[in-house]
Amino acid sequence: MLMALVDLVMPKMGESIMEATVLKWLKNPGDTVKQDETVLEIATDKVDSEVPSTADGVMEEVLYQPNDVVPIGSVIARIRTNGAAAETPAPAIVAPIEQKAPEAVAVPVAPAAPVTEPAVVSNPEHTITGNGNRFYSPLVLNIAASEGVSMSELEHIPGTGNEGRVTKKDILQFVQNKKSGTQQPVAAPVQQPPATKPAEPAPASSQVIERSSGSYGNNVEIIEMDRMRKLIADHMVKSKQISPHVTSFTEADVTNLVLWRDKVKSQFIKQEGTKITFTPLFIEAIVRCIKKYPLINSSVEGDRIIVKKDINVGMATALPSGNLIVPVIKNADQFNLVGLTKQVNTLADAARNNKLKPEDTQGGTFTLTNVGTFGSLMGTPIIPQPQVAILAVGAIKKRPVVIETEQGDSIAIRHMMYLSMSYDHRIIDGSLGATFLSAVARELEHFDSHREI
Repeated sequence: MLMALVDLVMPKMGESIMEATVLKWLKNPGDTVKQDETVLEIATDKVDSEVPSTADGVMEEVLYQPNDVVPIGSVIARIRTNGAAAETPAPAIVAPIEQKAPEAVAVPVAPAAPVTEPAVVSNPEHTITGNGNRFYSPLVLNIAASEGVSMSELEHIPGTGNEGRVTKKDILQFVQNKKSGTQQPVAAPVQQPPATKPAEPAPASSQVIERSSGSYGNNVEIIEMDRMRKLIADHMVKSKQISPHVTSFTEADVTNLVLWRDKVKSQFIKQEGTKITFTPLFIEAIVRCIKKYPLINSSVEGDRIIVKKDINVGMATALPSGNLIVPVIKNADQFNLVGLTKQVNTLADAARNNKLKPEDTQGGTFTLTNVGTFGSLMGTPIIPQPQVAILAVGAIKKRPVVIETEQGDSIAIRHMMYLSMSYDHRIIDGSLGATFLSAVARELEHFDSHREI
């Protein structure tokens, strides 16, 4: 019987993702695999994912080991199949030049320049420009910026990736050697400041690692951050560096909304097969207000404001590990309440079971976070870049409040909730931020308690 080898390649997982890290192989050489059966788990700087087999057969060989960083499109394993087909060639490696520079839209990381031109990689977090012709992935540039690696140093790092590209492993090895003193110094740039200027301090994370050897005493527990927590920490610090944050607060009487949900939740499950939470109700109100104030749904690129026509609402979701991830409801304005509810529940379940796809966390234009889930009355959330605003809802509490009526004022027990919104003061002024937040509160307060499902 004729046998054939089928190449299993690292799949493409988003426009800005150029490489992925192998986390764990679920199949080893000699194991039988079926088409669409998961053979390994991988991770990107966005989300963890699984790679299925593309054929039935036996795992012939594994080309990368756990923790290896692999370029998108690279052959990662070979599967021996029964059949007369010729050996399947590996698909062409996805080059980091998928499309020309965007003209009127903003994406989390701008497309990379072709390897035949000077490498200029720009994203909403920082810009690093090289005079050579090497391509640097957004992940490598992020590490370089956070670890204080200059472009001059970056250009002298030997690359082990495709066409000599510097991979995550290469730059992390460089940083490690640099800290240990075993890295040979590179030629200093001509414009390097005099030696009398104080050197730029190392990132706080590096300082903590260096001091942890004994400076905290014996009665401590040192916990190494996991990969997800490191990414969250990096993103939060950079967001504060990029956007001047301002937070506005208001409160809403959500009694009508609470009573309506209590009234219909049993019927909703029977009728739609899923439970209704407060989240889709909040998103529905947010979407209506974004249409009234579209500048809230934008991003900043240099001196340009990019107003997004698609309303893609991210919802911060807690993982079992305690980390947070933000799945995105694409085109949220095109769903009715039932559709929003199903989108919310599907993405939340996928997040809790580690089943989110990379595209499920990309393309957000505005984010909602529910700090009340854990009992907080209010919060001051940090903006997820490159968005310009994030809204937080607090816990719903019964409180005595003054009710103004035509017959006079009275005191009643009402369901009250605080709302807060952090926004980028570069383009969102206090007047717009407060106006938008108040509009969302009014939408919730004027909820129709007689509406049908």
